[in-house]
Amino acid sequence: MSKYCLLTCKNNIADAQCEIHFLPSIDDLVEPTQYENFTKFSLNYILKEEVPGNSFFEPLFGGHQSLQDREETYHAKDQTLHCGFVRGSDDYPSTGFDLDENDRRYMATCHIAVSSCIFGSSDYLRRPTKSRIGSYAKKNVCFIMFVDELTLATLSSEGHMPDENGFIGLWRIVVVKNLPYKDMRRAGKVPKFLAHRLFPSAMYSIWLDSKLRLHADPMLIIEYFLWRKKAEYAISMHYDRSCVWEEVLQNKRLNKYNHAAIDEQFHFYQSDGLVKFNDSGQLPVLPSYVPEGSFIVRAHTPMSNLFSCLWFNEVNRFTSRDQLSFAYTYLKFRRTNPAKPFLLNMFKDCERRAIAKLFHHRTNDTTDPPPANLRVD
Repeated sequence: MSKYCLLTCKNNIADAQCEIHFLPSIDDLVEPTQYENFTKFSLNYILKEEVPGNSFFEPLFGGHQSLQDREETYHAKDQTLHCGFVRGSDDYPSTGFDLDENDRRYMATCHIAVSSCIFGSSDYLRRPTKSRIGSYAKKNVCFIMFVDELTLATLSSEGHMPDENGFIGLWRIVVVKNLPYKDMRRAGKVPKFLAHRLFPSAMYSIWLDSKLRLHADPMLIIEYFLWRKKAEYAISMHYDRSCVWEEVLQNKRLNKYNHAAIDEQFHFYQSDGLVKFNDSGQLPVLPSYVPEGSFIVRAHTPMSNLFSCLWFNEVNRFTSRDQLSFAYTYLKFRRTNPAKPFLLNMFKDCERRAIAKLFHHRTNDTTDPPPANLRVD
């Protein structure tokens, strides 16, 4: 009998079948002894920015990062950097993403976290398929669904009430008050990218968008996408596009974001070395420069955590369309640290479809306004 359990699916675009060979059970899981042999350095985070001699200072969740500061953060070294959760002086109001202390304490105990979010009542609650989740994961993995108060009210009106411990099925419902951005998509990037900040004790985390329902055991996912591939970060490539130029045109065609803001971001990236996927004179360093970013598996290593901060800072500075900033962030990070590899596994989108069922969002996408904090000077 085969050593692995087989999952198959079809890629809707290429019509090609791909296979996932999971271990048959978590009893066979052994973390590789050499797995933690990654680049080592220390990261600390800016928690507070004091008011300068300027009466117009406004504390921001992402902080006030200059371009010079931004450039320095791309170096994989001991450093203190902006990575969300920045507060102003004590006499200023919170910058957002406020959590109940009981939820904070619970999240601080998580060593492996699966998380998602629904803000602005934009989706239905998708519960993980319990029959696919093993007893070990049910007991030892934290399943966290971040919601705002509007979403909680909507879920409650539809009969989805958290129990006395705050759970709906496997999901522990964590209510976020005072979202740091008016753009719900940008607010969702906080739990998507900053799992290492929200789960400070976690060694691994899995992110899935609220349009997905998890169909596989988290421990088998970590073994397959990280341990077996000797990777510290795993994300699927886009099912249709591989070049950022194509992604820019598609975002404009579908009015996914303000066109002027997209142009400003894209021109800035080109001036800083972004090249087309197949036009660099060399083989691309990734199988695609456009991710399907709805499913991310990561080890909380220094390189993985720094990359997550860098990608979040790009979304904070420019547009909330993270597919536009992924390749730039990765390529600049790689170029800045040639002797310090960042081990990224970019896998086929049909593999993602095999382990997470895709649904439509509750509401249709609308064009977002330009970010209020767009700064390239």
